[in-house]
Amino acid sequence: MKIIIVDARHGVSKTITFKGWMKLGLGLCLLGLPVLIGCGAFIMAEARGGKLARDAEADAWSESLREQAADLAKVKQETTSRLEALTIRLANLQARLVRLDALGERLSTVAGLPEDEFSFDTDPSVGGPEILAEAPGLQSPDLFFEELDALSRRINQRQHLMESLNSVMTERESLAEFNVSGWPVANGYISSGFGRRRDPFTGRLAEHEGIDFNTGKSGQDVFAVAAGVVSFAGWKQGYGRMVLIDHGNGYETLYAHDQKLLVKEGDVVKKGQVIALSGSSGRSTAPHVHFEVHKNGRVIDPASYVQNTIR
Repeated sequence: MKIIIVDARHGVSKTITFKGWMKLGLGLCLLGLPVLIGCGAFIMAEARGGKLARDAEADAWSESLREQAADLAKVKQETTSRLEALTIRLANLQARLVRLDALGERLSTVAGLPEDEFSFDTDPSVGGPEILAEAPGLQSPDLFFEELDALSRRINQRQHLMESLNSVMTERESLAEFNVSGWPVANGYISSGFGRRRDPFTGRLAEHEGIDFNTGKSGQDVFAVAAGVVSFAGWKQGYGRMVLIDHGNGYETLYAHDQKLLVKEGDVVKKGQVIALSGSSGRSTAPHVHFEVHKNGRVIDPASYVQNTIR
């Protein structure tokens, strides 16, 4: 095999002759070159395709991670919102329970229940043998919130009931405040009853329009037997220093022969409030409290209003 190389510039040619194994090697090179080029192109195409596949797969994974991150953020936000709602709901329930405890204490006091028998400061006494129950399954958050709502409704209902009961008992307590009953003094005894008696100064029969409570000495507390408004506080002939209280519904009470008055006309007084100090002012033989009860302008026997009081 000959290869002629011509130099076009100088017009010189050169002949190269291939013989034997050189001829065989050249043939193999000429035939193998396209194969090598094709294999290289195929390998490059494969590498480029693999890279494109890996890039697409990486993009898919990145998109999936972004979606999962978004879902996680959404779940976190929903969980935070539910926890905040749960915290607010528990705070409301706690406030209602505090209100119920206060109402319970109030009702216990008004009803006169013993402190050691019914107390809101301690947990109720419970007990019994241990009997293991089947473990319940996990509850969904929605079911938990439904049970919380149901508990809130029950607490709300009981709060309304206790408030209504408290209103009724408070009204009764208020009525009891204006109910004329009890003694106007803490110590002493009845020295003269209501009705006809011998006058201590003249000895003649005379009407006594009240009850005398002997206090033994001057300066003892004189109590209002019911709530009301002071309609008179001052000196009156025969009674000395006296207090007259209007309790409404036509009832008035009078406290006479006082040493000192502690209220004035127009004052609002409570049941059991100290309104004067006992003495012997006016037409009196010794320190005592002259007590009268008036109903619709008439003097009535106070005995029925004081006889049930234990002294």
